[in-house]
Amino acid sequence: MRPAYLDSIIRTIELVKTGKLDASQRFKDAELDELLEICNACGAKGSRLPVPQTAWGLDIRPMCHIHDTDYHWGVTHEDKERADRRMRNNGHRLVRLFSNRFMRPLRRLRVLTYYRMVKTWGGEAFFDGKLEK
Repeated sequence: MRPAYLDSIIRTIELVKTGKLDASQRFKDAELDELLEICNACGAKGSRLPVPQTAWGLDIRPMCHIHDTDYHWGVTHEDKERADRRMRNNGHRLVRLFSNRFMRPLRRLRVLTYYRMVKTWGGEAFFDGKLEK
């Protein structure tokens, strides 16, 4: 595993522990090795489509790591909707925390684009290998 990828997951854990980002209790209780298995940053696992990992220079992988775990452990359509909303909200938190007033609008727009993409097209990735209960 690349050190930068490991650092990104560790950063995500710290942002969750300090209350800056929201994550499920299951994420909070997960071991680092488990998160390394589940998380693949932004974009569907195994996708050949290159998905940017930044929003105009802001690293947004933490919102994607948490979204990956929500998709991994989620089962129902409601779980998917909750995961997608959490990703959007965490993206907005990242923008608010790490952006100046000039970059905020552009970065928020990128976060909303990611949200619309997973909301519209994420069902296949969410339900892959699962039966909705």
